[in-house]
Amino acid sequence: MGAYAAINGDGLSMYYEVVGEGEPVVLVHGTGGYAGSWAAQLDLLADWYRVYTPECRGHGRTADVEGPYSYEVFADDLAGFIEALDLGPVRLAGWSNGASVALRLALRRPDLVSRLVLLSGATTSREGETAAATALSVEPGRSWLAETWRPLYEALSPDGPEHFPVVEEKLNRMWREAAPVAMEQIAALPMPLLVMQGDDDCVEIAHAAAMAGTAPDGRLAVVPGTSHVSPMEKPELVSLLLLDFFEEKPPTRYFPLGSLRSAAEAACTIARAA
Repeated sequence: MGAYAAINGDGLSMYYEVVGEGEPVVLVHGTGGYAGSWAAQLDLLADWYRVYTPECRGHGRTADVEGPYSYEVFADDLAGFIEALDLGPVRLAGWSNGASVALRLALRRPDLVSRLVLLSGATTSREGETAAATALSVEPGRSWLAETWRPLYEALSPDGPEHFPVVEEKLNRMWREAAPVAMEQIAALPMPLLVMQGDDDCVEIAHAAAMAGTAPDGRLAVVPGTSHVSPMEKPELVSLLLLDFFEEKPPTRYFPLGSLRSAAEAACTIARAA
């Protein structure tokens, strides 16, 4: 089911689709994406949750509005969406550019996010990016990336094909000028965090592991044999990982070795079970 929600009082009317019943899950697409970007995950997740897939400003069927883009602007749009539909706190997952938006929302409005998934994105600095990912913000990578999502934009945008260069320039400027998120901010996240990506993705695996390890309740999932679009390449596995994280039923950890304290706790647990 598709509908529009009035956001932030600045003329933004955000298109979204919703399916399923239960507690709310919000899935945020990446650059050039739309609600259908998450189609492969909906069959499983909608059996457990009411799943919302909004389209950000200048994407899909959501018209652009005046003003520059920033991750903070997109995060405020998303906060407005959650509040307009009275959904919060939600289980939130962002993919690629959507991960950077989801992270900013979690930092700015932690009251709206109960569990956070950063999929294939949300590097805390350009140092965590692979060289290939960095090359997409400059020529010839910039033009190549633009041409990959231009057809979808032209097919769906209410602003018409002629507006595409405006949106592309706003996005590119946002990537170039975005302020990084520091590890100290990751360490302050109050909600459980799952950092997930392909093993041939835009973020160095060591950097993703550092993010997950810095969060107070962080987990890391590397989807083997996949790239920046793991939800399309291994949809069942990605869906199961999302469902496992969204379900608040953590198993007993019988042999954790991440710290001396966790090892001591494991020993006690094993002794009690013997």
